Amino acid sequence: MAQENMEFPITGKITSINVKSGDKVSEGDVLCMLESMKMENPILAPVSGTVAKIELSEGQVVEAGDLVAVIEY
Repeated sequence: MAQENMEFPITGKITSINVKSGDKVSEGDVLCMLESMKMENPILAPVSGTVAKIELSEGQVVEAGDLVAVIEY
């Protein structure tokens, strides 16, 4: 099985998390919402598959390049 390691494109604060490990996602599904510079930015799944790893919490501050999730497809 192949894996897609997703990284945050920008620095910000997580405002909501829509998936958990084991969830099936489709390309374009919103995994979480990130607030950056007073704007809400949806973080979208780049591929369809199963969320193998996601270790985030609401309110967590993340940096660009931090791991969002690992999706197996």
